[in-house]
Amino acid sequence: MDDVDAVQAQIAKTMLITGDWVTARLDGLLYLEKAPLIYWLIAVSYKLFGVSDWAARLPVALSSIGLALLSAFFGMWAFGRRAGFYAGLCISTCVGLFLFTRIQIPDVMLTFTIALSMWAFLRALDEEERHPRLWAAILAASLGTGLLLKSLVGVVFPVAAALLYLFFTQQLFTRGTWQRLRPITGLLIALLIAVPWHVLATLRNPPYFAWTLKSEPGVYHGFLWFYVINEQLLRFLNLRYPRDYNTVPRVYFWLFHFIWLFPWSVYLLAVAKLSFKPVDRAGRTRLLCLCWAGFILVFFTFSTTQEYYSMPCYPALALLLGSAMASETKWVHRGTRVLGSIAALAALACIAIAYTVRSLPAPGDISSSLSRHPSAYTLSLGHMLDLTLDSFVYLRFPLYLAAAAFLIGALANLMWSGLRAFLLSGLMMVLFFHAARLALIVFDPYLSSRPLAQALLAQPPGKLIVEGHFYPLSSIPFYTGLDPLLLNGERLNLEYGAAAPGAPPVFLSDSDFAVLWASPDRYYFVASRRGADRIENLVGKDHFETVSSSGGKLLLRNVPPPPFVSNAPTTPSMR
Repeated sequence: MDDVDAVQAQIAKTMLITGDWVTARLDGLLYLEKAPLIYWLIAVSYKLFGVSDWAARLPVALSSIGLALLSAFFGMWAFGRRAGFYAGLCISTCVGLFLFTRIQIPDVMLTFTIALSMWAFLRALDEEERHPRLWAAILAASLGTGLLLKSLVGVVFPVAAALLYLFFTQQLFTRGTWQRLRPITGLLIALLIAVPWHVLATLRNPPYFAWTLKSEPGVYHGFLWFYVINEQLLRFLNLRYPRDYNTVPRVYFWLFHFIWLFPWSVYLLAVAKLSFKPVDRAGRTRLLCLCWAGFILVFFTFSTTQEYYSMPCYPALALLLGSAMASETKWVHRGTRVLGSIAALAALACIAIAYTVRSLPAPGDISSSLSRHPSAYTLSLGHMLDLTLDSFVYLRFPLYLAAAAFLIGALANLMWSGLRAFLLSGLMMVLFFHAARLALIVFDPYLSSRPLAQALLAQPPGKLIVEGHFYPLSSIPFYTGLDPLLLNGERLNLEYGAAAPGAPPVFLSDSDFAVLWASPDRYYFVASRRGADRIENLVGKDHFETVSSSGGKLLLRNVPPPPFVSNAPTTPSMR
């Protein structure tokens, strides 16, 4: 897809081609805001399987599977086999994990390292553990890996959760605690993993030391300032420039977790009835999960946040839900009936929408029936607001499949309880996710520019220009292998790299574009329909032709002016 999906894939592709695995670049410009491990994993996948969108997605997919297995094994160790199975079922079939792994972000990998560090923390402290030194080393390695995935939060979240747990269990100031955790050795392990890249990135992208708290356009302070001050401190304080992000209102941030954890969020009341006294392994794990999830949610209550930022607390909540579901109390039974009612209503809604649009035509692709909300696109689910009733004409089969899934869930949860209901609820979500995947295929022309890239590859060679910022049309460079020029695109994520010494001249003004478009060289231009209309007014309709259109976007080709022919009379040749 366009946006962050293709951007991550393209950065990893550039690393593989150039051999520079230290400094990320996008369209030749320094791209210093993110930790590198996700790029490295994608690049390794390319090396093994070739450069493709499938290979780019493989690390996130494997991390999702690993997270589900880790949650299950953690739960089995803490609560028993059945509760562990339920914990794995919860996290593998909840809405949030499915939604936020459709895009190429490292959060599921970070969530894995945090969950592993929390389990290692408990096992290192467990008096019955025969290998506490090994688990202390795993804890440290998880922290170091987290630093390479999402910078400081990869350490702050698990360390804060662990310190809260030690405080509440009155172990914070006991000597035996720190002897088992081995903090000095752990620090060395974490630093050994994380420091080399930070040092190399700093040395290769000077200046080395700039501590100003003023973030402003057109000023370059090197890697260390941008990565630490701008991306960590100023982003938390909502003072970062450029402000290419939005924030979810606090109330919605909390309430959305009923959706992200669906269908298992109906059992959250049963979680409240659990014992959190650290008198046994189960109680200690529940208390740690409470500290773990609580700190992350409170942290983002006071910071700028996206919908998926709280993903690192999903395993903690899944473990608590699994523990509650295994208890099969009256609150679990009531939650099951509530889930059955919700699923029945969802099935009726799907059937009603499908019936309403049954006779409507479906011309072209889905983009023609969507609304536009550009101000919402800085949120990860902003495009959900683009849906209209007419757009469901293109989604008839996914609607039928979703209705069938919810009917299964409704019948299961209204007729049965316990294991049978839980398994059929998991089946409901698997079918619903398949319906969502089919819907994403229908959305492909709108969310991706792959059809235009395929059309461009079928054309004679030429140079590529894209409208505006790199992100909205980023799948074009990924699929074509062309480095584009950006028309009026010097903003947002690329603005800082553009101010770096030696930055390549990839940005065009309107006047630059007009000169290139009128040259005898072949140029291709990809833009939205509105952008194409603007270019028509700039260079004239006779100077371009449409090669292809898809998803409300156009691929245009310049029509150079005819060669100059003099009207002066020719002089007869002398014989």
